[in-house]
Amino acid sequence: MALESLSLDQDKFVELLRKLIGEVKFLQNNPPDYIPKEDRAGRHVLDVLQPLSTEEGGVLSVQHVSYAEGRGNIIVEYPGTDENEIMSFVGCHLDVVTANPEDWDFDPFTLTVEGNKLRGRGTTDCLGHVALLTELFRQLGTEKPKLRPTVVGVFIANEENATDLGIGVDALVAKGLLDKLKGGPLFWVDTADKQPCIGTGGMAAWRLKATGKLFHSGLAHKAINPIELGFEALSEIQRRFYQDFPVHPMEGRYGFVTPSTIKPTQVSYPGGSVNQIPGEMTICGDIRVTPFYSVAEVVARIKQYVDDINANLGQLPTHGPVSKYELPDENLRGRVELSFDEMMMSGVACRLDSPGFFALCNATKAVFGKVTPYSITGSLPCIRELQDAGFDVQTMGYGVMSTYHAKNEYALLEDFEGGFKVMTNIIAQVDSGNIVRDPSYVKAE
Repeated sequence: MALESLSLDQDKFVELLRKLIGEVKFLQNNPPDYIPKEDRAGRHVLDVLQPLSTEEGGVLSVQHVSYAEGRGNIIVEYPGTDENEIMSFVGCHLDVVTANPEDWDFDPFTLTVEGNKLRGRGTTDCLGHVALLTELFRQLGTEKPKLRPTVVGVFIANEENATDLGIGVDALVAKGLLDKLKGGPLFWVDTADKQPCIGTGGMAAWRLKATGKLFHSGLAHKAINPIELGFEALSEIQRRFYQDFPVHPMEGRYGFVTPSTIKPTQVSYPGGSVNQIPGEMTICGDIRVTPFYSVAEVVARIKQYVDDINANLGQLPTHGPVSKYELPDENLRGRVELSFDEMMMSGVACRLDSPGFFALCNATKAVFGKVTPYSITGSLPCIRELQDAGFDVQTMGYGVMSTYHAKNEYALLEDFEGGFKVMTNIIAQVDSGNIVRDPSYVKAE
């Protein structure tokens, strides 16, 4: 049977998605309050694919691989005739971010279908993609088209919590279970808006604590104002950051709409009356860096900025005749302290000379009528590590970007229908061995 004749079975897709969304209460990933049990979703995937497995007389190889109780991964293979040819769809994850029903306009834990709109937590990120990939392999296992490449799908646990290692795709890689996928393009299926995402940002969350001296605001000459110190220190950090990590020449080629940034997102202090200068304050924020800069190097450089600030407090701007960051008579100095969260992620720049890149672009253009590869400084866990380990990673997805991790999450059925066509088109291109390399997809440097 020709791949071109396959299309998404809407009824089966929605039926499976309804079951997956029905498990979302138990798939929320935000330790220690919420620890997911991905097997609750995985069992619905297995219910569809296991009857088509080699164990049941079918053609699919289906493995359930778990490194923590109730938190399994699923690897499914459709065999090709050429053992040296392989391609894969990876990244559909079985966990979700949390959802508070009181904040939503509808029940996040139940799939509701409103025309073309599929509503519920996980419809975009990423249970809609889980249902999509399951339907692809169901049809491959049922229709049994003769293909040259082996097609592999990998459903993973623990994507939403990058600090809890050894459970998801990182463990599969460490154990060598995905080694053979290095022989062909790997399509990470967990992005949005139908177009190829060719670049993502690295990120690190930071906390800047400024310590001064608490005192009555009417006697400001006896205080060290940590609010002034904290914001002036941050201003100096930002000045040096943008000097050291300016817009990179490669960002234009990849279409990044946002360059590397550092900015505050939260401010807090211990409390007190409005006529009291507090003793400390904290500014929290994050850095986002394009993949052409090393997150580790950026973090090290920012720490050096802070060391320099503490050593040279007198060089920071002050505000008014009694504003100061040192009280020599009392042998007191203000201080800023910087810390970073454990979770840091590196960005990725997909290979623009890869057959996988051109196959994805060709398929997107054929199905949706246009192809406009894009890059964002939003971050995706896992994919840079895969790239560094030797996998040819491309990213794709059919959710709605504006609803990622947001309340009232939804996705569009027609986008998943198109996504199914893109996947079968990619498989057909790899099968034919004739992937057209259109240079117009790549912007000039």
